[in-house]
Amino acid sequence: MLLSRNYHFEFPHPVDKLWAVVSDTARWGEATGFPKYQARETLQDDGRVTITGHAEIAGIKINWEEPPVNWISNHWFEQSRITNKGPIAEMTTVATLDDLKSSSKLEIELRFNTRNWLGSLIARRLLGVYHEKINRLLSDADRLISAEEPGLFVSRYQPSQTSLKRTARLARQISETPYDHGLVQKLIDYINQKQEVDLWSIRPLAIASSWQVPGRLVVELFLQSVRSGLLESRWDILCPRCRVSNSQISNMSDLPKGVHCDACNIDFDSEFARNVELSFSPSPAIRSVEYGFYCRSGPGTTPHVKGQCSLEADSSRSLPLLLDAGDYRLRTLEAGGEIALTWNGGSFPEILLHQGNIELGGDSPQGQIKMTNRGSVHRTIVIEEQSWLRDVLTAEKVMTMQAFRDLFSDQVLRPGDEVSIRNISFMFSDLVGSSEMFGRLGDAEAYHLVREHFAVLSAIVRKHDGSIVKTIGDGIHAAYLTPDSALAAAIEMQHAMPEFNRRLGHNEVSIRVGLHLGSSIAVTLNDRLDYYGEVVNLSARLEGQGEAGDITMSQAFSEDPAVAEILQDYKLNARETSVKGFSDPVAIVQIKALGQA
Repeated sequence: MLLSRNYHFEFPHPVDKLWAVVSDTARWGEATGFPKYQARETLQDDGRVTITGHAEIAGIKINWEEPPVNWISNHWFEQSRITNKGPIAEMTTVATLDDLKSSSKLEIELRFNTRNWLGSLIARRLLGVYHEKINRLLSDADRLISAEEPGLFVSRYQPSQTSLKRTARLARQISETPYDHGLVQKLIDYINQKQEVDLWSIRPLAIASSWQVPGRLVVELFLQSVRSGLLESRWDILCPRCRVSNSQISNMSDLPKGVHCDACNIDFDSEFARNVELSFSPSPAIRSVEYGFYCRSGPGTTPHVKGQCSLEADSSRSLPLLLDAGDYRLRTLEAGGEIALTWNGGSFPEILLHQGNIELGGDSPQGQIKMTNRGSVHRTIVIEEQSWLRDVLTAEKVMTMQAFRDLFSDQVLRPGDEVSIRNISFMFSDLVGSSEMFGRLGDAEAYHLVREHFAVLSAIVRKHDGSIVKTIGDGIHAAYLTPDSALAAAIEMQHAMPEFNRRLGHNEVSIRVGLHLGSSIAVTLNDRLDYYGEVVNLSARLEGQGEAGDITMSQAFSEDPAVAEILQDYKLNARETSVKGFSDPVAIVQIKALGQA
């Protein structure tokens, strides 16, 4: 028997605000009291991966299959659960949002396909309970959206007195470190007030965005909180296709060489640049969070996926075109090919499937995205944004942060292991005339100046989101994620030297700096993480091309758009020069920071 009920709502809010609530099926499931469950993925002969879940509902143990969810962001989603036995055969939720310009309309249809009278009785009860809960949640959403409050789903968790005392003690400890930044109480409130869904894998860069503070400050707070015992950290290995974590390790030395994703049925290597993520969760001593699912997949679980649609063999379907212009990746949910697409607006190309291979056809009808499966098996098309890495604290990012190297010096690769790193900017500095300085001042006083100048440079490196890889003689080797950060740090270093000399009553210390960028590999040398490769070698050589006060960079470094903008305020000395260890001349650009900016 088929039982269904439709719910109609209208809100004086934009569609995207309402979509953020309605589409967040995992938080919705927790808030409505749906039990947490475990899921299993099984590869089928036709290449599809079926997802099955099991839970106890109203005292009855239920096993079900979860077909892929269909949706288009800010408009519609359709989700089903199919049981292989029991009184309820299938439960489906369909939500449709319409933009009414000054308001939004929401229609939710809940359908139950039952096998017997008991299933019909349970379905009627669930329809009634759902109606009460959805009214309460949407009323809360209406109130919170109107008040511009961020938390649309409120946790029912209440911390114990022991936990409150423990967090108060840890907060005092963290506040006495350089990495508190006045944010530790906000983090404690987050842990105590958020749902479990928010705490399984906390991303500090996403938190920084919501708190409207620089990402470095929140990452430093999180790293210190792990050291102090407020948080735990782990390395998640993300599948490059579905972006889901397929392996978790606590120490970098346990990093696997290869990982298999059951959902996508692919093997892949761990790559620091894109799919090794440092994520966080509360320490069990503060708040115990049991991992599981309230919803295995859906638009709220994968917000970077803007559209997903299942197609039977030899069939077509069209969805409304509600995408913003930008960079997208088109792929199938199952293993197969993919296409990168930059869409600048106008008609969206038709998406074609030929036996799992994805292609672009002619224009879709105006205002629609047409998808056609010309293959012989069922497939699901995925349309996703390429900006998903924005909130992911990759190993590549965190390794360039000084706080990570200071607090987690034990996080190193296995001896002999090496991992590719992409697009890192390297800095080498050197103290000019140090030998003569030691001769004039004597070893003790000169060494004191060298140590003091290291402290000044280290503070500037950290301020610009970099990290000291090591000191080499009288200079430093530092790494930055972006070249403009490296250049800004180099300029500030040069400006800091005159004041440094005045403060210490000398005119002895001047430096030169070399900058370069590119790919390298991460290795463990002398029990700490280091970088190795031609890019690193050239960076070191460039420093020696300058004189006191010079910043020497490769031409490739200078051509980065953000760097080029900074260099507009400086007189550039561009030339080719011979560099030891390199057979061909190297194109370099030099500036003198003092007196020019």
